[in-house]
Amino acid sequence: MGFYEDRILPRIVDLTCGSSMLDSVRERTCTGLSGRVVEIGFGSGRNAPFYPASVTDVSAVEPADRGWDMAASRVAASAVPIERAGLDGQSLPFEDNSFDSALSTWTLCTIPDVKAALSEVRRVLVPGGAFHFVEHGLAPDAAVQKWQHRFNPVQRTVAGGCHLNRDIRGLIETAGFEIRDIDCFYEKSVPKTWGAMSLGVAIAP
Repeated sequence: MGFYEDRILPRIVDLTCGSSMLDSVRERTCTGLSGRVVEIGFGSGRNAPFYPASVTDVSAVEPADRGWDMAASRVAASAVPIERAGLDGQSLPFEDNSFDSALSTWTLCTIPDVKAALSEVRRVLVPGGAFHFVEHGLAPDAAVQKWQHRFNPVQRTVAGGCHLNRDIRGLIETAGFEIRDIDCFYEKSVPKTWGAMSLGVAIAP
């Protein structure tokens, strides 16, 4: 990981995804998590205040040292034990069927091999385990999609490989998950090209 990705990009992500306006979205996404949880793309720990009491512990997967450093105060304040337990969502260092739940918030847009990451999440979840997610991605409207495709090369360059036009639902279903609940909406505080959200829960077979 280069200097930009490890030291600068985590600050940018924290600024763009760390707004208090998104707290309600994070809270919705975390609702229903239980047992042992693996969180991919832990970042600066913005989800930690929203883990429900039903969570016993969290294994945080975060590649950037700076991101983990920024999370220190939230990790320390969390009522749920949190351990940095992995660096790469594409290759999780856990045994099969290790977790009851998984969590991803605005992470699948950036992982280079998103199919491998989703396969890994499915592998480490127990059968019937729940994958909670909120992601920005391909909009439901063709006019917005057109702009997403146009801006995507620039977005990938300036935002550390972030894609605007990934089909989040399609990717999750192709990985073998069953979508139990999903809400697709435009975040009001964000231009539609960047603000097409998919928030839901998918179940591992």
